[in-house]
This record gives sequence, C-alpha cells and structure tokens, in this order.
Amino acid sequence: MSPFIILYFLSLIPYSLSLASPFNVSYHIDCGGSATITDQFGTNWLSDRYFTGGATSVVSEPLRFSLQPEKTIRYFPPTTSGKKNCYLVNVTGNGRYLFRTFTVYDNYDGKGRAPSFEVSVEGTVVFSYRSPWPENFARDGSYSDLIAFVSSDGEADVCFYSIATDPPVVGTLEIVEVDSAAYDSSSLGPGGHVLVNYGRLSCGQDQWGSGFSNDSDFFGRSWQSDVDFRSKNAKGVQVISTTNEIAGVNQKPNYFPMKLYQMGVTVGSGGVLAYELQVDAKLDYLLWFHFAEFDSQVTKAGQRVFDVLVNGVNVNRIDVFKQVGKFKAYDWHYVAKNLSSTALTVKLNPLVGSPILCGLENYAIVPNDIATVRDQVIAMRALKESLRIPDRMGWNGDPCAPTSWDAWEGVSCRTNKDGALVISQIDLSSQGLKGFISDRISLLTNLASLNLSSNSLGGTLPEGLGQPSLVKLDLSNNEFTGSIPDSLASSTNLRLVLLNDNQLEGQVPEEIYSVGVHGGAIDLSGNKGLCGVPSLPECPFFWRNGRLSSRGKIAIGLSCMVVFAVLLLCIFVYIRRKRNDYDFGLPHELMSMAAKRNRYHRQKSLMTLEMESQHAKGLIPTSNLK
Repeated sequence: MSPFIILYFLSLIPYSLSLASPFNVSYHIDCGGSATITDQFGTNWLSDRYFTGGATSVVSEPLRFSLQPEKTIRYFPPTTSGKKNCYLVNVTGNGRYLFRTFTVYDNYDGKGRAPSFEVSVEGTVVFSYRSPWPENFARDGSYSDLIAFVSSDGEADVCFYSIATDPPVVGTLEIVEVDSAAYDSSSLGPGGHVLVNYGRLSCGQDQWGSGFSNDSDFFGRSWQSDVDFRSKNAKGVQVISTTNEIAGVNQKPNYFPMKLYQMGVTVGSGGVLAYELQVDAKLDYLLWFHFAEFDSQVTKAGQRVFDVLVNGVNVNRIDVFKQVGKFKAYDWHYVAKNLSSTALTVKLNPLVGSPILCGLENYAIVPNDIATVRDQVIAMRALKESLRIPDRMGWNGDPCAPTSWDAWEGVSCRTNKDGALVISQIDLSSQGLKGFISDRISLLTNLASLNLSSNSLGGTLPEGLGQPSLVKLDLSNNEFTGSIPDSLASSTNLRLVLLNDNQLEGQVPEEIYSVGVHGGAIDLSGNKGLCGVPSLPECPFFWRNGRLSSRGKIAIGLSCMVVFAVLLLCIFVYIRRKRNDYDFGLPHELMSMAAKRNRYHRQKSLMTLEMESQHAKGLIPTSNLK
C-alpha cells in the first residue's frame, strides 16, 4: 500500500470536541502530559502515562503553540521501547469511533531531522510519515483523523511502528464515539474498513468546528476552507450565504452541522467550479457532497441543474430544489474505485443556471487488515505478563497485525484456514526472562515450536503446554519444577523435546520418551527428580511425579477396603453378641409365672420339711389318724 500523505495543516487555535455530542465515549489524551488539564473550552485532557510507554518531551519552541497539549509530545525510541508501541484505550464495546491525532516534530530532540514511522488503528496501517517532512508541517504540526470500527473486545488500539532507528512521535490522541451507520458504512463492502480523511471542505468559509471555533459539530469534525483545493481551472467562483435556518441538519447518523449549509460557492457566467484532491493510487475513495438551495432567485425545480464529473466521468445530475426543496440540507455520495493516479478531480458542470456546493468530503476506504485470532491475542498478552517480557522487545498491540509490519519480536505467525492470523512459533531463548509460563498458553492451538531455553523461568509446566500442533519444545536451562504434564504426552507430533537442566521430578511419561525412539530427539538430563525411563533412576513403587502413583493409590485403596471390611466385621460381631445376650432372658410374662411357681415349690418344700421334722419327734398329725 502506498504511503498515506498528511491530510492538512491546522492553525494554532485551541482544539476541543463538541460537548453536545449525543454519544457517551470521548477521550482527549495529552501525549507527554504529566497531569489532567482543562483547556479554555472546558475540555479535560488526560495524561497519557497510563495508556502507553515510551518517553516524554517538549517541543523546542513552545510559544508557537497556544494549546498546552500541543506543546508536549511522547516519542518511542526503538532501542528501549521496541519497534512497535501502542495506546490501548478501553471503550464501551464494539462500535464506530472517530480517531484524531496531532503530530508535530519541531526539533524536540535537537537533531533537525523529522522521523519516519507508520501508524495503525485496530491493526490496519492508516498513516505513513516519511522523512523529510514539509517544513511547515514539521514546525506547526497537523491534525489527521479517520473513522474506524473497534472490535468486540472493547479496547481501541493506536500503534506506532518505527522505521529503521527513528522514534515515532505524537502530540495528542482523541477517540470519540460516532454512529455506527454513519457515512453509509453498511454498503461500503464486506470485511470492514477504515475511512481515512483526505480532505473535509467547507465551501466559502474559513476553517471552523472542533479546534477552530466555538461552532459545534456533534461528530467532532473540523472543517477546512475549500480555497486551497480548487483546481487551477476553476474560475469565476463566488461565495453565497444565508442567515436562514436550514432544515434536515444534525440528524442521525451523520449529524452534519447547520453552519455547513448556510454558506456555499457558485460561479458566474462562464465560470468553472472544479477541485483537485491529492490521493494515493489503488484505493477506493468515498466522496460526500453537501448541498442546500438558499438562493432567492431559485424558486422551483429545474432552475438550477448541473452534472457532477469525477475524473472526467459524469456520475450524477443534481437538482437540489427538486430533491428536497428550499432551505433544506441535501447530501449525496459517490465511490471512486481503484484510482490509477494520485489526483482525484471533481467538477460541477452547469446545465441550467450555475452549480452550487456547500461542502465536500473525501475519505480513502482502507480495507481492514486481517487480525490475530482473539483467543491467541489473550494468550500472548498473558505470556507477556507471566514471562516478564522487557519493554525493549515491543510486545504491544496485536501480536501479528498489521501484516505489513513484523510480528512481535521472537514470534512467527501464519494464516489459518479461516484467513485469520495465528501464532505458529515463539523463540525467546537467552532473553533474561525470569517469570513463568501462563496456563493461557493452552489457547495457542496452532503453536508448532516453543523455545524458552537459557532463561531463568520457574514454576511448574502448565497442563495446556501439550498441544496437538506442537512439534518442537525447548525449555532447557531454566528452573522449572514439578512434573512433566500428562498433556505433553498426548502431543503426537512432537519431534524435539529438550527439558534438560531444570528441577523437574517424577516419572517420565513413556510417550515422551518414545520421541527419541521414533527418530526424534529428547534430552531429560540434569533433572535429579525425574525417573522411570532408560538412563534415569527407577521410580519408587508408590510414588510418581511428586505424588502417589496409580499403583500406590490402588494399594492404599485396597488396604483401606480391607481395613473397612474388618471394621465392619467387628461391628457385626459386637452387635450379634449383644443380641444373643438379650435372647437368653425370658419374656416378662414367663418370668412372672416362673416366679409364682418357684414360690409355690418353696412353700411346699418348707411344709414337707416341717412334717418330716415332726415325724421324727413322734408327732403325727391328727388328720392322718385312723
């Protein structure tokens, strides 16, 4: 893609977005500022220290700038910040946003040479700044803006990429929510796009709107004078205006302001109204035309009719009164496709009366670059934190996008079958890393090679390390502890496993060891706690991987079952005995009858004994005498 040109240069007037915006999200970030400040329009500018890295500075001639945020800048030396640096801003969710940057050099570093760098928004390259900059731009700076979608993660990213050893630089960054349907977004083609502003002209007026005057624009747009964009062939241009209110303004989804339609340009007899817009070739451009009929001499349809020619091709015939009547805004747009030159010409050719034009916008339709699969972005950001990746490596933004840039240092990417980017290799050997491997590595389902050797990484190896896609694994010369995860044994494509010189322990899965048997390479040396395969000690019968082995668990389980069975048997015998003791006792009724009978027998025995005693004494009862 050809480099984008800088869009336009702004005068040194305090910049502010409309406070009457119908949307909720509005960020105004003072790049290089140390604290939140409020400008004369009541806009709060946030310090950027919580959004990005890099270093701060002040322009060499601060008095040239009337707005405080324009005086401070942030720059990103690639030697300490890496080649890629990003602003990450949390928004409310997926939606469409206006992004605006102020860029200036003003010899802040005393080197007298403006840097070369590129800027991406949501993973798509949108601006390219190439040295040498035009002198007025380098000294005074420029605001540039675009409209882009933010994905469902609710995080807007604006990234700067260093070219060679040049440090990217930025003065302000603003992100403002806009209507998702604005500028006919649904009809501009599938796959998503970014609208990069190549000119937003207000005909017959000076610069106005956000950053130029108190005139409001709910969308946050700034409008330029059309004078510098008129073609050399333009002649007889006249400015006309009205103080009457114009209907149909400030309406969804574009919220075009009334002031835009209260002034316009036309031409006298024999005049020519034409514009020449500088563009980049091989892109499509969205031209948005603004009209209103407020001339007192036009009272009915057919009194002002003209053709619109784009690059010499007649693309439409316009009769404003016929379309909407008088004192009402009328908009029409056209897409110029696949331009072959760097100039886009627009001409209004009169048929009846003279043409009229209130405004003209020109946007490059830049297709969204492919992005990394969201889960893998999450995984890589988790690894950035857990591995403690140093700032100099520039692990910022999307790991793989834009495709015209290099991926994160030490990372290789490829496209999957769905056309999205995925992580295929990570090589961070000998980088002085001192963290651990996040378990989010399980989300890298396309990872074929992982090399973290010769660092000071510790902790245990996560279960998610073993992916079916994994072919090469080198974690040697670190301080990893614990066992080799079972999931690693299921990685059937493994051909290289280097786990030597760590502090691993436990039984080595036979599937891992078989890598060497089947033609691959494996090294487990230097781990005193590993066991269970040839060249390593035998594992204790009941112990594996720092915990009970399956055999140990089975043995303990069987022992517990035997003990439990014996305990049950003892309880059963005890209860049985208690029951038997109770069974030997007679029921209450039988006991009562037995007691009575025993009492009778005792009484009878006493009588018998008494009779025997009397008989012995010669005493015979009288009842027995005959």
